[in-house]
Amino acid sequence: MARALPVPADLCALAASQEGLLSTRQCEAAGVGPARRSRLVRARRWARVITGVYDVVPARPRAPDASRRRAAWIGVLAYGPDAVAVGASALALHGVNGLPALVVPEVALPARRYAPGRGDVRVRRFATSAVVLGHARVAPLPLALVQALPEMSRDHAVAVLDDVLHHRRLTGPELESVRARTTGRRGAARLHGCWALVDPRAESPLETFARLRCVDGGVPPDAVQLVVRAPDGGFVGRCDLAWRRADGRWLLGEVDGREFHDVPHALHHDRRRQNALVALGHTVLRFTAADVATGAIATTIRTTLAAPNP
Repeated sequence: MARALPVPADLCALAASQEGLLSTRQCEAAGVGPARRSRLVRARRWARVITGVYDVVPARPRAPDASRRRAAWIGVLAYGPDAVAVGASALALHGVNGLPALVVPEVALPARRYAPGRGDVRVRRFATSAVVLGHARVAPLPLALVQALPEMSRDHAVAVLDDVLHHRRLTGPELESVRARTTGRRGAARLHGCWALVDPRAESPLETFARLRCVDGGVPPDAVQLVVRAPDGGFVGRCDLAWRRADGRWLLGEVDGREFHDVPHALHHDRRRQNALVALGHTVLRFTAADVATGAIATTIRTTLAAPNP
């Protein structure tokens, strides 16, 4: 039996930049023809995702952000070099946080050209310009927001806007332009309550979701990213959400994302900071993603605020 030829290193590098995916066109250009691709699929080294797209590391576990980018790449690669990632797919390739867990691959073709969908890929008849990110043509960030926001839930729309404003990827005037351009689009009516809820101080989508749960639960925070200082003016800590008590002390809510707070040195830092805040007479409550998802955060805040101060 002939020994299988290795996949060219430059093709492997290209796949790595595309979340492990390659198009038929890219394989052919690198000399990996249909017979060789079929052998790789039969050997389970590669997997055929949809017509024209291969996954070269099919067994690899993926983080949520990588899965969203992968979905976007599937659409771009399936429809060739003229295809433009649009909507939430474009936002994923721009690195925007706060998107839904599942991103449907979406592309637009030049001159609003129609093409039948493949697999889960949606071909949108959007008039769109494009910027180039790596090897992908992608709708510019403001335009991608206009396309995507009307199709999102309130929570994800606010989280996405919080993220792009927090990272200064969108200015105030650009935000107003996005708002104006969404008017009249299908689904835009559901955005009416979103704009007033946007807060660029939120440092993560989880913090945004926590704040929205509290707003819905009738206990909106009095402050976001509150800086707490000692009597001598020294910095003690910055807290995600805060509620002012009648006596001037604070009820402080901390939303713990596992990717940071599970690190041992971060745990020690959090403990020292919490002790310092409590020593000043403040109350500190810590919440997880599960507390946010179930709405328990609002119930706990409401109960604590109603109880007598310790």
